[in-house]
Amino acid sequence: MNMIKELAEKYNDYIIQQRRFFHANPELSLKEYETTKALAEELTRMGIEVTTFSDYTGVIGLIRGGKPGKTVMLRADIDGLPVEEKTGLSFASKNGNMHACGHDCHMAMQLGAAKILMDIKDQLSGNVKLLFQAGEEAGYGSKYYVEKGYLDDVSAVYGMHIWSGIEAGKFCLESGERMASCDSFKIIVDGVSSHGSAPHLGKDAIFAAASIVMNIQTYVSRRNDPLNPAVVSIGTMNGGQRFNIIANHIEMEGTTRAFSREVRNAFESELDRIIQYTAKALGVKAQLEYNYLTDPIINEHDNLNSIARNAAIKLYGEDCLTSMEKIMGAEDFCHLMAKVPSFFGFIGCYNEDLGAVYNNHNDKFDVDESKLHMGSALAAQFAYDFLSENKQ
Repeated sequence: MNMIKELAEKYNDYIIQQRRFFHANPELSLKEYETTKALAEELTRMGIEVTTFSDYTGVIGLIRGGKPGKTVMLRADIDGLPVEEKTGLSFASKNGNMHACGHDCHMAMQLGAAKILMDIKDQLSGNVKLLFQAGEEAGYGSKYYVEKGYLDDVSAVYGMHIWSGIEAGKFCLESGERMASCDSFKIIVDGVSSHGSAPHLGKDAIFAAASIVMNIQTYVSRRNDPLNPAVVSIGTMNGGQRFNIIANHIEMEGTTRAFSREVRNAFESELDRIIQYTAKALGVKAQLEYNYLTDPIINEHDNLNSIARNAAIKLYGEDCLTSMEKIMGAEDFCHLMAKVPSFFGFIGCYNEDLGAVYNNHNDKFDVDESKLHMGSALAAQFAYDFLSENKQ
C-alpha cells in the first residue's frame, strides 16, 4: 500500500477534528487573528518552523527535507464569509460568519498533509512551505506573501479547492483554463435634472444609464468572439432624487469575467468606448472606473499537470479522476501563479446521502468529511513527487 495513503488514513480523525474546529470559528478576510494563532500553534506542535507577520494574518510553515533540493509550496486559504450558517451542524458557527466556501476543509487538509510530510521528511529531496493564506475572499490576500518575498525561493505551488459540484472522493485535475478572471468597475453618469413633467428640459441620467447597461451587452453578443466566453454584469444602480425629478446622477457597479487573458485585457477599452458614445448620443457625461482584481486560473505547466494527475492515480487509481467544466468563479491563487509555476485542482464534497448537496457560498453548504484525508494525501504526494522529480 502507498505509504502516503496509509498515513492519510491514519490521520483521518485528526483532519476531521481540525475541520470542525475551524468550521465553528470562522473569521472574515484579513481579520483571521484567532485562526492564525491556532494554525501557528498546531504547526509548532508538529515541530514545523513557523513564520507569522506583525502586520498581516496568515501563517507559513517550513518543513526541511532530509536531502537537498528545491522548495515546493502548498497553499490553503483561511478566511470565512459574512454568511449566517443554517446547516444545523453540532459544530456550526454561532458568530454570524461561516466557512461557506470550504476554507475550513482546506486548512484541515493542509494540516493533514503537514503531518504526513513530517513523518517522511527525511525522504524529501528539498523543502515544503505550507502557506495558510489570509484574505482569499477579498481577491488580493495572496499578494502580500508575493510582495514580501516569501515565494522567491519557491519553484512550484500547489493549490486545491473543495467543490460542491464534484462527487466526494473524486478529483478534477485538468489542464488549461479552469477559473475566470474577475474585475470590477463603476460607471458614473451625470445628466441635468428637471421636473418630471418636463423631461425635455433635462438630461435624464437614469435613461442614459439604462441605455448604457443595454449597450455594453452588445460587446458580449456582437464584439467578442463567442468561442472565448465573456461576462459583463451590472450588480448595482443607484441615483435619483425623487419620483417627479429627472435624475441628474447615477452610479452603477459591475463585474467582468473571462477565461482568456486577451479578452480580459480588452474589457476596459471596449466598455469605455461603448459608454462614451452612448453618453454622447444622449447628451450626458459618463465616466468608467475599472479595477483589475484577479487573473484567470490556467493550468499551463505540463510537468505540474502530470505530477498532479499521476499523484492521484498513484494514490487512488484512475477512477478517482473526473472532469468538470471550467467555471466563471475567480480565485486569488492567480497572484501566486503569476509569480511561480503552479497547479490548481478541485476535490469533490457532494454526497446526497449526507445532505452535502448545497453549492459553495450557500448558508447550508456542507461536505463529506470522510474524504478529506484524500485531499491531504494528494497534497503530500504532489510535494513528494515534485521534489523527487526535480532533484538538484
